Amino acid sequence: MTDHTPPPSEAPSPDGRSVVLDAKGLRAMAHPVRVQVVGLLRKHGPSTATRLAERLGVNSGTASYHLRQLGAAGFVEEDTERGNARERWWRSVHRTTWFNDPELAEREPEAALAYQQSVASLYALRTRQTLNELQTMPRAWRERFDLSDWALRLTPEETTALYRELEDVIGRYRRDTPENAATAPAGAERVAVITHILPEPNTPAPEAETP
Repeated sequence: MTDHTPPPSEAPSPDGRSVVLDAKGLRAMAHPVRVQVVGLLRKHGPSTATRLAERLGVNSGTASYHLRQLGAAGFVEEDTERGNARERWWRSVHRTTWFNDPELAEREPEAALAYQQSVASLYALRTRQTLNELQTMPRAWRERFDLSDWALRLTPEETTALYRELEDVIGRYRRDTPENAATAPAGAERVAVITHILPEPNTPAPEAETP
Protein backbone atom coordinates (compact mmCIF):
# COMPACT_ATOMS: atom_id res chain seq x y z
CA MET A 1 0.00 0.00 0.00
CA THR A 2 2.76 2.47 0.85
CA ASP A 3 5.06 1.03 -1.77
CA HIS A 4 3.93 -1.12 -4.69
CA THR A 5 0.31 -2.15 -4.76
CA PRO A 6 -1.40 -4.17 -7.50
CA PRO A 7 -5.08 -4.09 -6.48
CA PRO A 8 -7.56 -6.42 -8.18
CA SER A 9 -10.13 -4.09 -9.61
CA GLU A 10 -9.90 -0.38 -8.90
CA ALA A 11 -7.53 2.58 -9.12
CA PRO A 12 -6.72 5.05 -6.32
CA SER A 13 -8.27 8.46 -5.96
CA PRO A 14 -6.23 10.98 -7.97
CA ASP A 15 -4.70 12.84 -5.04
CA GLY A 16 -1.20 13.30 -6.46
CA ARG A 17 0.31 10.87 -3.94
CA SER A 18 -0.30 7.77 -6.07
CA VAL A 19 0.90 6.85 -9.55
CA VAL A 20 -0.89 4.42 -11.84
CA LEU A 21 1.59 2.73 -14.15
CA ASP A 22 1.16 3.30 -17.86
CA ALA A 23 3.31 1.64 -20.53
CA LYS A 24 6.20 4.09 -20.08
CA GLY A 25 6.10 3.84 -16.31
CA LEU A 26 5.86 0.06 -16.37
CA ARG A 27 8.93 -0.23 -18.57
CA ALA A 28 10.80 2.24 -16.37
CA MET A 29 9.99 0.24 -13.23
CA ALA A 30 10.70 -3.16 -14.78
CA HIS A 31 14.04 -3.44 -12.98
CA PRO A 32 14.63 -4.73 -9.44
CA VAL A 33 17.09 -1.97 -8.50
CA ARG A 34 14.63 0.75 -9.50
CA VAL A 35 11.84 -0.84 -7.50
CA GLN A 36 14.16 -0.93 -4.49
CA VAL A 37 15.33 2.66 -5.02
CA VAL A 38 11.78 3.99 -5.06
CA GLY A 39 10.93 1.88 -2.00
CA LEU A 40 13.91 3.18 -0.05
CA LEU A 41 13.15 6.82 -0.87
CA ARG A 42 9.56 6.33 0.28
CA LYS A 43 10.61 4.56 3.45
CA HIS A 44 13.59 6.65 4.56
CA GLY A 45 13.04 9.95 2.77
CA PRO A 46 15.38 11.87 0.43
CA SER A 47 18.82 10.42 -0.20
CA THR A 48 21.85 10.56 -2.44
CA ALA A 49 23.10 8.02 -4.94
CA THR A 50 26.00 7.21 -2.63
CA ARG A 51 23.77 6.49 0.35
CA LEU A 52 21.35 4.46 -1.74
CA ALA A 53 24.23 2.48 -3.23
CA GLU A 54 25.40 1.52 0.26
CA ARG A 55 21.93 0.26 1.18
CA LEU A 56 21.57 -1.65 -2.07
CA GLY A 57 25.07 -3.11 -2.22
CA VAL A 58 25.82 -1.59 -5.62
CA ASN A 59 28.28 1.07 -6.75
CA SER A 60 27.25 4.72 -6.78
CA GLY A 61 27.45 4.87 -10.58
CA THR A 62 24.78 2.18 -10.84
CA ALA A 63 22.57 3.97 -8.33
CA SER A 64 23.01 7.28 -10.18
CA TYR A 65 22.07 5.67 -13.49
CA HIS A 66 18.85 4.22 -12.11
CA LEU A 67 17.97 7.49 -10.37
CA ARG A 68 18.32 9.32 -13.68
CA GLN A 69 16.08 6.77 -15.41
CA LEU A 70 13.49 7.08 -12.65
CA GLY A 71 13.72 10.86 -12.85
CA ALA A 72 13.12 10.83 -16.61
CA ALA A 73 10.03 8.69 -16.04
CA GLY A 74 8.68 10.98 -13.31
CA PHE A 75 9.07 8.67 -10.29
CA VAL A 76 11.79 10.65 -8.49
CA GLU A 77 12.96 14.25 -8.55
CA GLU A 78 15.88 16.25 -7.24
CA ASP A 79 15.51 17.66 -3.74
CA THR A 80 17.00 21.05 -4.52
CA GLU A 81 16.71 22.25 -0.92
CA ARG A 82 19.25 19.61 0.13
CA GLY A 83 21.48 19.36 -2.91
CA ASN A 84 24.65 21.28 -3.65
CA ALA A 85 27.30 21.45 -6.36
CA ARG A 86 28.98 18.27 -5.12
CA GLU A 87 26.05 16.13 -4.08
CA ARG A 88 22.59 15.59 -5.59
CA TRP A 89 19.72 14.55 -3.35
CA TRP A 90 16.67 12.73 -4.67
CA ARG A 91 13.16 12.17 -3.35
CA SER A 92 10.19 10.07 -4.39
CA VAL A 93 7.41 11.93 -6.18
CA HIS A 94 4.67 9.55 -5.02
CA ARG A 95 3.80 7.51 -1.93
CA THR A 96 2.18 4.54 -3.71
CA THR A 97 2.38 2.74 -7.04
CA TRP A 98 -0.62 1.01 -8.61
CA PHE A 99 -0.54 -1.49 -11.46
CA ASN A 100 -3.99 -2.70 -12.44
CA ASP A 101 -4.34 -2.88 -16.19
CA PRO A 102 -4.77 -6.38 -17.66
CA GLU A 103 -4.69 -5.00 -21.21
CA LEU A 104 -1.39 -3.23 -20.53
CA ALA A 105 0.00 -6.45 -19.04
CA GLU A 106 -0.95 -8.26 -22.24
CA ARG A 107 0.66 -5.58 -24.41
CA GLU A 108 3.82 -5.45 -22.28
CA PRO A 109 4.12 -9.01 -20.92
CA GLU A 110 7.88 -8.94 -20.35
CA ALA A 111 7.82 -5.57 -18.56
CA ALA A 112 4.78 -6.59 -16.50
CA LEU A 113 6.39 -9.85 -15.42
CA ALA A 114 9.71 -8.16 -14.64
CA TYR A 115 8.00 -5.50 -12.52
CA GLN A 116 5.85 -7.97 -10.61
CA GLN A 117 8.81 -10.30 -10.02
CA SER A 118 10.81 -7.33 -8.71
CA VAL A 119 8.04 -6.40 -6.30
CA ALA A 120 7.73 -10.01 -5.11
CA SER A 121 11.50 -10.19 -4.59
CA LEU A 122 11.42 -6.94 -2.60
CA TYR A 123 8.70 -8.33 -0.32
CA ALA A 124 10.73 -11.51 0.20
CA LEU A 125 13.81 -9.39 1.01
CA ARG A 126 11.87 -7.42 3.63
CA THR A 127 10.76 -10.65 5.25
CA ARG A 128 14.32 -11.98 5.39
CA GLN A 129 15.59 -8.71 6.85
CA THR A 130 12.98 -8.81 9.60
CA LEU A 131 13.81 -12.45 10.37
CA ASN A 132 17.51 -11.59 10.58
CA GLU A 133 16.76 -8.77 13.05
CA LEU A 134 14.04 -10.55 14.99
CA GLN A 135 16.15 -11.73 17.92
CA THR A 136 17.46 -8.23 18.59
CA MET A 137 14.01 -6.61 18.58
CA PRO A 138 12.25 -5.70 21.82
CA ARG A 139 10.21 -8.63 23.08
CA ALA A 140 6.94 -6.76 22.55
CA TRP A 141 7.65 -6.65 18.80
CA ARG A 142 9.02 -10.19 18.60
CA GLU A 143 5.73 -11.44 20.02
CA ARG A 144 3.75 -9.55 17.35
CA PHE A 145 5.70 -10.93 14.39
CA ASP A 146 3.65 -13.29 12.23
CA LEU A 147 3.96 -15.38 9.07
CA SER A 148 0.68 -17.06 8.14
CA ASP A 149 -1.14 -18.39 5.13
CA TRP A 150 -4.69 -19.59 4.62
CA ALA A 151 -5.82 -21.77 1.73
CA LEU A 152 -9.30 -20.70 0.60
CA ARG A 153 -11.52 -21.92 -2.25
CA LEU A 154 -13.17 -18.82 -3.73
CA THR A 155 -14.76 -17.53 -6.91
CA PRO A 156 -13.13 -14.51 -8.62
CA GLU A 157 -15.94 -12.35 -7.23
CA GLU A 158 -15.37 -13.62 -3.70
CA THR A 159 -11.65 -12.98 -4.09
CA THR A 160 -12.30 -9.36 -5.02
CA ALA A 161 -14.62 -9.00 -2.02
CA LEU A 162 -11.92 -10.45 0.23
CA TYR A 163 -9.38 -7.91 -1.02
CA ARG A 164 -11.75 -5.02 -0.43
CA GLU A 165 -12.51 -6.20 3.10
CA LEU A 166 -8.80 -6.46 3.88
CA GLU A 167 -8.26 -2.99 2.43
CA ASP A 168 -11.04 -1.61 4.64
CA VAL A 169 -9.48 -3.15 7.76
CA ILE A 170 -6.00 -1.82 6.96
CA GLY A 171 -7.49 1.58 6.13
CA ARG A 172 -8.64 1.98 9.73
CA TYR A 173 -5.05 2.13 10.97
CA ARG A 174 -2.46 4.89 10.86
CA ARG A 175 -0.50 5.03 7.61
CA ASP A 176 3.27 5.50 7.71
CA THR A 177 3.70 9.01 6.32
CA PRO A 178 6.03 11.78 7.50
CA GLU A 179 3.00 13.69 8.80
CA ASN A 180 1.64 10.72 10.76
CA ALA A 181 5.07 9.79 12.07
CA ALA A 182 5.43 13.22 13.67
CA THR A 183 2.17 12.88 15.59
CA ALA A 184 2.10 9.12 16.27
CA PRO A 185 1.76 8.00 19.91
CA ALA A 186 4.77 6.83 21.88
CA GLY A 187 5.82 3.31 20.97
CA ALA A 188 4.51 3.44 17.40
CA GLU A 189 6.89 1.90 14.88
CA ARG A 190 6.72 1.15 11.16
CA VAL A 191 4.85 -2.12 10.55
CA ALA A 192 4.74 -3.62 7.06
CA VAL A 193 1.56 -5.51 6.20
CA ILE A 194 2.18 -7.45 2.99
CA THR A 195 -0.74 -9.23 1.37
CA HIS A 196 -0.57 -11.89 -1.32
CA ILE A 197 -3.64 -13.16 -3.13
CA LEU A 198 -2.28 -16.04 -5.21
CA PRO A 199 -4.81 -17.79 -7.47
CA GLU A 200 -4.10 -21.47 -8.13
CA PRO A 201 -6.55 -22.39 -10.90
CA ASN A 202 -7.34 -26.02 -11.64
CA THR A 203 -6.21 -27.21 -8.23
CA PRO A 204 -8.13 -30.44 -7.60
CA ALA A 205 -10.59 -30.39 -4.73
CA PRO A 206 -9.64 -32.69 -1.85
CA GLU A 207 -11.53 -35.95 -1.85
CA ALA A 208 -14.39 -36.04 0.59
CA GLU A 209 -13.89 -38.36 3.53
CA THR A 210 -16.13 -41.42 3.51
CA PRO A 211 -18.04 -42.05 6.73
